[in-house]
Amino acid sequence: MTKAQEYVATVKEAIQRRDPEQTEFQEAVFAVLDSLIPVLDKHPEYIKANLLERMVEPERVIEFRVPWQDDAGNYQVNRGYRVQFNSAIGPYKGGLRFHPSVNLSTVKFLGFEQIFKNSLTGLPIGGGKGGSDFDPKGKSDSEVMRFCQSFMTELARHIGPDLDVPAGDIGVGGREVGYLFGAYKRLRGFENGVLTGKGLTFGGSAARVEATGYGLLYYTQSMLDAHNDSLKGKKIKISGSGNVALYALQKANELGAKVITVSDSDGFIYDPDGIDYSAVKEIKEIERGRIKEYAQKVSTAHYMEGSVWNYDIDYDVALPCATQNEIDQKQAELMVKDHVKYICEGANMPSMPEAIKTYNENNIYYGPAKAANAGGVAVSALEMSQNSERLSWSFDQVNNKLETIMHYIFSKSETAAKEYGVEGNYQAGANIAGFEKVATAMMAQGLV
Repeated sequence: MTKAQEYVATVKEAIQRRDPEQTEFQEAVFAVLDSLIPVLDKHPEYIKANLLERMVEPERVIEFRVPWQDDAGNYQVNRGYRVQFNSAIGPYKGGLRFHPSVNLSTVKFLGFEQIFKNSLTGLPIGGGKGGSDFDPKGKSDSEVMRFCQSFMTELARHIGPDLDVPAGDIGVGGREVGYLFGAYKRLRGFENGVLTGKGLTFGGSAARVEATGYGLLYYTQSMLDAHNDSLKGKKIKISGSGNVALYALQKANELGAKVITVSDSDGFIYDPDGIDYSAVKEIKEIERGRIKEYAQKVSTAHYMEGSVWNYDIDYDVALPCATQNEIDQKQAELMVKDHVKYICEGANMPSMPEAIKTYNENNIYYGPAKAANAGGVAVSALEMSQNSERLSWSFDQVNNKLETIMHYIFSKSETAAKEYGVEGNYQAGANIAGFEKVATAMMAQGLV
């Protein structure tokens, strides 16, 4: 065992000893640490400075209660979180997630991933994440507003345009960001850059809604280009039907691919003629319906319950855009059987470790979430720039910058993988490229 391997094992043991119950966090961290061993072999000064243990421990963890009143006049209490993980290259940046599954382990794993994702964009933003176990689903606008106001009453103490800039995530869309921004403004005054994902009338950026889905396709396009391949004519499975999936669908169609599935938590639709973006948008954004309604509108479509990844049909590209840990080993093995060549992640960590191992063992090219879905945070950072300059860029300006950033992310990951002897392993390449920038900054800044 090399000195670097011994050091990584020591850091893993420390994490398990301190937080044995935080399994999501451990899964995210361990996947990164193993891929960094070649870097540590080359840079023993990182071991001497105990850089990894410093990096896996958040700079600050904030946990607070969020009391609010429902429409029936009953008092409710949820938990709120903000993990300010690493500010070596810029202010903390990362979304807020409102979902019953949110706990400290989830927020820490997302925040840790955000460090590397933000670093990969090439923009000056550090890593953070937050949220609550509040579920906005089924709540009235008034209930969501009261919750957001209560949540921000505490969060406002800990954020600011040059300190920590939250954005949206699962359960936090334009409505929630608007309420959060309004509450912050009443408490602290008008600071336009304190939240991103805002409405266009009060400092938001064009293309922010589309950014993660569009960025996913730009990254996927770069991956195929690297293998002298093209998206044109490819059959694609997409999971999910939220913002990421919806705009990935739109961009895939524009680039000449055929998307044959989208899904929600109940089931999925399969359309051999290709999914109609306009029909999905109408169901999900206007009617706020379920995806099974698509089969009632489009005669060539079939609706089935369960996971789209259990559906056995030949296709070329997998784009999981629903949620974490949605693909297990058996489902990955089915991808192999179905002749999938590429998988790029639109959701945060949708593939379980055993699934990723299956991709690698069967020569499926794998684009990890920290690289492939970085389009959202990239445009959030561009929104911060526009706010700082008191400017508003056009949709085309932002979209062109987004495309450039996503091609840059793939290129950096590809180059890092080659440099450290793992060519074609884009997960390791993304981890290494993201880590090196943060590590250099931390070493330069001393014991912080």
